[in-house]
Order: sequence, then C-alpha cells, then structure tokens
Amino acid sequence: MLGQWLATPVEPNEENEPPTMENPQPVAVPGRPTALAGADAVAYRTTFSDPRDADETRATLELNGLYGRTRIWLDGTFLGSHESYFTPARFEFEPSQENELVVECRRPTDAFGGIYETDLLPADRRVPGIWWDATVEPHGPVAITDLSVTPQLGDDGAAIHASITVDAAEPVDDRITLSLRPEGFRGGGTMERAHVEAAAGERVVVERRIDVRDPKFWWPRGFGSQHRYAVHAKLGEQERVATTGFSRITYDEDGLLVNGRSVPARGFNVLPGADPGETVERALDANANLLRAHAHVPSPEFYEACDEAGLLVWQDLPLTGPVEYDPERGIEVGSALGEACESYPSVAAYGVHDDPRSPFDTPLGSGRVARTRVRWRAWRTSFDRTSADAVADGMETDRPVFPVSGPPGTAPDAAHLYPGWEYGTAGDIGWLTDTYPGIGDVVTEFGAGSLTDVDDSPGVHAAFEGLDGTPVETQREQGRTLKHVVEALRRDGTDLLAAFSLQDVRPGGGMGVVDAAGHEKASFDAIAAAYEPVQVVADEPPTGGAVGLTLLNDTHDHVSGTVEWVAGSRTGTVDIDVEPLSRASAGGAKIDRDADDLRLHLTGDGLDVRNRYQLS
Repeated sequence: MLGQWLATPVEPNEENEPPTMENPQPVAVPGRPTALAGADAVAYRTTFSDPRDADETRATLELNGLYGRTRIWLDGTFLGSHESYFTPARFEFEPSQENELVVECRRPTDAFGGIYETDLLPADRRVPGIWWDATVEPHGPVAITDLSVTPQLGDDGAAIHASITVDAAEPVDDRITLSLRPEGFRGGGTMERAHVEAAAGERVVVERRIDVRDPKFWWPRGFGSQHRYAVHAKLGEQERVATTGFSRITYDEDGLLVNGRSVPARGFNVLPGADPGETVERALDANANLLRAHAHVPSPEFYEACDEAGLLVWQDLPLTGPVEYDPERGIEVGSALGEACESYPSVAAYGVHDDPRSPFDTPLGSGRVARTRVRWRAWRTSFDRTSADAVADGMETDRPVFPVSGPPGTAPDAAHLYPGWEYGTAGDIGWLTDTYPGIGDVVTEFGAGSLTDVDDSPGVHAAFEGLDGTPVETQREQGRTLKHVVEALRRDGTDLLAAFSLQDVRPGGGMGVVDAAGHEKASFDAIAAAYEPVQVVADEPPTGGAVGLTLLNDTHDHVSGTVEWVAGSRTGTVDIDVEPLSRASAGGAKIDRDADDLRLHLTGDGLDVRNRYQLS
C-alpha cells in the first residue's frame, strides 16, 4: 500500500518542519539501509494513494521499530514525535487522493540506545530507521485501532484485562463482543460484551476484565505445556486478536520459581539481527530454556516465538556501558518496557544496567599473579548503583528485576564471569565463586570467542588478538571453556546462567556458538551436551588417572538409570538414582594413559544422553 521509500542522511532542525532531503536514494522499509551506516539522523519519504474503499472513511498509520528520536509528517503537517522503538506509533487520519509521508529518525542521546550505541554491533545494524513495520490500514468511521491484553493472577482469581482503543469519526453507542478462546487445549472459553460510547472525533479506550475459571498455566519447555489464550474483540465487521498466557515468576533464596516450582534456567544471550524463529530453533537445539535479550528490545515476533516454544526471556532495558542517565527517564523507559511485555508469559525477569564498568577489557593471563590482578581490578572498580536501584524500584512489574548485571567489582545482582577468556582458565570458575560468595547464583554472561576466518577477526575485544590456531581449533577451545564453566556452575546449583552469546554478528567470528551466516560452530555440540537437562559430568576437566562423575538432574522427575564410561581400554558402569532437581555421585572413571577421550553414556527411564571429553 505504501510506495517506494527514499532515504538520506539529514541535519535535523529543532523546529517541527520536515527536513530537507538532498539526493535521497531508494531503500527497503522496514529495514536498515547499509548504505547509510554511520549516519546520526536519517529521513525517510514515501508517497501513497488514497487506500480507502467506498465504505471506508479514515485510515490508521502504524510504524513499528522506530529507532531513535523520531518525528513524523504527513503532507507537510507534523503528526507527532516518538522515542521508544519497542512501542508502536499510531496516527488516525483522513487520506488525500495522494499522500506524502516523511519520517525522521535520529540517534538517542539519553543513554537508552543500549547495544545499538556500542561497537558490539556493526554500523550497518545500527542505522536509525523504521526497523520492523510500516502500514496504512483503511477502515470505517468507527474502528478498533488497538487491542492489548494483560493476564492477572490474584486473590480474587485469574482474569485477563482487555484494553480496546476505538477511533470514532462519527458518534457511536454500541457493544464490543469479547471472546476468550484457549489455544490448542480445551476449557476456559467465554464470551462477554463491553459497552462503547463516543462522540464524533473522539478516541476512547474501553477496559474490560475477563474472568478465567481454572486457568491453565504456561510452563517453560521441559516442565509443562505452553498454554495460551486468544482474546477476540469484534465491533461490527472489524475484529482484532491478542494472545497471552498465565505464569507466575519470582526469584528468591529458593531460586527461580515458575508457577511456584523451581526451574533451573540455562541459555544464551541474543544480539539483534537474526531471524526470531531461527534464533529460537537454535536455542532449542542447544537444550536451552532461556534467552537473554542483551541490552536491547527485540521485535514482537521474538516474544511470540519464545511463548510458543517454551523459552524463558530475560529482558534487559536498553542500557549498557559506563553511561550516566536520569533515573526518572530510566523509570519511564522501564515502565514502558514492562507494559509492552506484560502480555508475554515467557518474560521472566528484567535487567536494568548492563556492564556499567568493564575492569577486565584487557586480558590478564592465568596463574596466581592473574588471580591477584583480578581481585585488584575488582577492588578498585568504582560504581554508584543508586540510579540502577531507583529504576528497578520504580518499575511496575510483577517480575523480578535485577538492577545491575556486570563483572566482579560492580556488586552485580547478575554476574558476568569470563574465566578462560578475560582472565585465568576455565578451571578458575570455582575460584571465582569461592572468592565472591553468591556471585555464581545468577550468571547472565560467560563464554569465550572463536574465529571463523583468520583473515577477518571480529576484533571487538582484546582477547581476540591472542587466539592461535585455525578457526576450527579456536572453536573447539571455545567449546571446552563453555563446557567446563557450565558443568561447574550446574554442579554448584546455579539458578540461572546464560552464555554470551548464541550467534556471531560479524563474519570473522565472535562469541557465538553459531556463526554470522547461521552455521553451527565446532563449539555448539559441547554446550548443547552441557545444557542437557539430565546429564552425567566429570567433576573436573579430565586429563588422566581417576576422575569423579556426577549426575545432574534439573527436571521435576525422578531419574533412574545406568551410567557407562569408556576411556581407552578401560570401561565401567554404575546404576544410579537421583531425585528431582538434585545431584548425585555417579562414581568415577579411571582413564587409560593412552586414551584419546572420556565418553559417558546415560540410559534408562527413556533417557539416552551422551557426554564426551577430549583428552588430547
């Protein structure tokens, strides 16, 4: 319906006048025009004909994913401004025979650009613009322009709060039909009507509580079904649909509780750029049940895919690095984010400030001296968390909020730990958790980088300069680091852990276990095995001789089975039982001097799980 878009860098004026667009070039919208990478402000222009049929009187312009501070003009008339790219901008209007739409997007200056204002992403992924969608929808004189739903669980029972926005070009006194329909299961359906009354030219919001008898809960993958409900709102011939689900998620000394039961969470940080459906599929292949939206807000399709697949979402505010900001603005952004996410049962937690300081941005090496340097850098790190705490306290959400996610030295509520990459070896993870008690309870970053092309290093961290060997060799070492850290943290009962990251954003390599083109690296299988909900692991990286074995059970089921180990010419078996959400000794293995690897195999109760350690 919208015509060809043209775009060009501009110098914004402070008046509400359309920008001067010199030498604009054709671009795709939605999208991020790579030819304009590096621009601080970009103006977009398109034209379109009157989209209305005979019985349609008005139209709704909706723009989604407007990055940066945005201003919009239609036929030279200023429609308004917009500042949160994760909330839609909507405008009702009466189209002319021919229409010109101009949208100016400029980089944010309030610190809440998040990862998009860092070099973690290539410049062509950070172009200000219309990233997700742009539509013009014609409709009659009275129309539903928005439907939002919020699940509610309280002492008075379960309900879904529906909020229906109605645009009235002429007087209306009617009823909206609301129907609640379970998605893929039986029970709980209902139908109600809500009265709507408005004068000509008014826009009204109709609120309605829909009670739900015996609600079915949404559960993370592996712990139950992903029950959801669709709310249909109909006014005349027009209908809108919104989907939600019920989940109660808290965090306390008992860990992460979903619907009152402990759920160990394990997964990945995700960065912008990949297709949401493919991201979710990769995470499932790696046995993850959590994704962290690292310092950015993904498109609605991401949350919908996580809802459907049963993946928990840790949602960061778009705030990262050593930036100063107004706490009131932070509360405003956090509250808008909470409101945008409140319908998604998968959203489990929020993080406020990511990496407020980076004391380990240059590698420290390994050994006793390196440990002393880690303690020294952490001790000398200065960070005032007052603003982060104020934002967390001011957010109106029933989900847990973690004010600070960062490295030792920032007093983090969620830790970023990089043994084997920024300092020490992977085996130093135990030293870290001993040195900083409680720091291993919630770990929202850990990992190591690897290459996919030795001639095109990603170069975003000094540690990449120290990588030796072929790309595959660096990926295997990455896998060994990830594997050891995951298994050590899981043995210690970590409540939540998220590797950094799932997928690279540059072709030369990165911190992901999937490369920028979407292919699994050699490290992928290692972390997928470490993330198996039920897995038998070595108590320390095996090198030879005897090593203890532990069975990890992160499910709600009792597990009974047989562990078989093979190390060169030596083999052994042990029968084992382990309670839900528990660990149990699986005996030990004696590794032959000439063995190339240690192979572990768990069978029983429908299980067929393997683990492997390369010894040479």
